[in-house]
Amino acid sequence: MAASEQTVHVSPDNSVLTTIKSPALLTKEVLAGLVVALALIPEAIAFSLIAGVDPIVGLYSSFIMAMAIAFLGGRPAMITAATGAIAIFMALSVPTVGDEGKLPESLPEFFIPNVPLTIETLSIIAPFALAMALVGLLESLLTAKLVDDITDTHSRKTRESLGQCGANILSGFFGGMGGCAMIGQTMINVKASGARTRISTLIAGLFLLILILSLGDFVAMIPMAALVAVMIMVSVATFNWHSVLLSTLKRMPKSETFVMATTVVVVVFTHNLAIGVIVGVITAMIMLVRRVAHFADLTRTVVEEEGKAVANYKVTGELFFASSNDLYSQFSYTVDPKNVVIDMSESHIWDASAIAALDSILTKYESQGKSVEIIGLNETSTILQDRLSGQLGEGH
Repeated sequence: MAASEQTVHVSPDNSVLTTIKSPALLTKEVLAGLVVALALIPEAIAFSLIAGVDPIVGLYSSFIMAMAIAFLGGRPAMITAATGAIAIFMALSVPTVGDEGKLPESLPEFFIPNVPLTIETLSIIAPFALAMALVGLLESLLTAKLVDDITDTHSRKTRESLGQCGANILSGFFGGMGGCAMIGQTMINVKASGARTRISTLIAGLFLLILILSLGDFVAMIPMAALVAVMIMVSVATFNWHSVLLSTLKRMPKSETFVMATTVVVVVFTHNLAIGVIVGVITAMIMLVRRVAHFADLTRTVVEEEGKAVANYKVTGELFFASSNDLYSQFSYTVDPKNVVIDMSESHIWDASAIAALDSILTKYESQGKSVEIIGLNETSTILQDRLSGQLGEGH
């Protein structure tokens, strides 16, 4: 594990112990938790309705996950709950929270899900679990990185991932749904309220439970339209509007704009965020490979050494499957003198395709009776070449 993942660099003033000892800091954390608890209600209920379950499921899940992540997570002050979408309901009559389902009146009960542990069950659940894990992990890590930037601290992303896993498992054992970090509520907690420790996350879960158990009748009277308005404002405050300005897009690399547009289009047409994320990642990988493929460069000079003409080639850049064809085609096989030196001191070999390309270059020169010397390989590239050179067949 990297050194940056072994320690969370939190200043003494932002530690849990210091916060507990300071009435001013503790008050800030408690108030931040209360504000976040209020902001959790609309999204938890909205996501419950989208998922087709009773609001009690989303509310219980939010309480359990917020409490669990306060202890298990790697990013202090980040909010995790049952979420994933914003629901906007339009109707002639104005429904209230209570119209959408009965709110809980007691604590959730622990139970083991009664499902057969068979391959058939796994084949049904696995695709949904994989999609949820992909989207949830991505959003959680992005949120953690955002909080890192705002607070000028570093969090342990590996612990955060494991914490999200544990919180989701606990939610399932109490009959809840899946969830992940919440960008909107985290921004309310960290940026608007100034929270910096796990106390605010813990308090948010506790306050949410108190609100739905002791003030459930009042929560049930809240119009859904009011919750929609709250979530719209959270979305407006969360979105980086500068990123979609025409002036910004003109300065952005076209490949990045294409990846963003592709992801949005796929999500809109498939109504599936997981598919959009997968397509976006694949598109980004293709764009990256396409750009890096042309980074390898070759310069040629012919000099006299000990009365013999020598063609010196200097290879610069990263050599892998996408750039190997360009490398192979840039040598002047027929016009080069009998002696050729290939300097690899400013390049790096990444995969077997690059080794195969070098083998093909050597074979091409040898077929014309010319000798080739490869110099300057770094240690990693040398090990890879010694292991694979001559073992990959003819050509590349």
